[in-house]
Amino acid sequence: MIYGISLVLLSIIAVPSLILSKKPNAAELLEKIEPYQGWIGLVFCFWGVWGIITAFLNLGWLTAAPIWWITLLAGSVVEAGLGFMLGYGQINKLFLGNNPSAQEKAASIREKIAPKQGKLGMLGIIVGAWMIIASFMFTVG
Repeated sequence: MIYGISLVLLSIIAVPSLILSKKPNAAELLEKIEPYQGWIGLVFCFWGVWGIITAFLNLGWLTAAPIWWITLLAGSVVEAGLGFMLGYGQINKLFLGNNPSAQEKAASIREKIAPKQGKLGMLGIIVGAWMIIASFMFTVG
């Protein structure tokens, strides 16, 4: 359930235009979060990557709870992607500072994902909501 809630919150931060069209007074809240957006993205990128690793370490769930495993993997991929988009500046500054080839690779990935950030954010809200529902429906022992 935590993955689902965090994915929905991350998606809301990633798609501010959607939120502002529905609630214009949300601009103040989004402006307060903006200085921390890089760190939030960095944390969620690593959390998404950890979720992907967890999914593959628990391949046995495919036989016990295949829907939950696919849900975990999909949510983690979206979370890592959105986290990368939001935390790109921070990731670039902290980890890729002295490596030009890694910076170029990260920039090319970001250029490919950037036009899809809105769609990825909407997908994040949907997958996050499904993860919350699925956490009540499926349990992995």
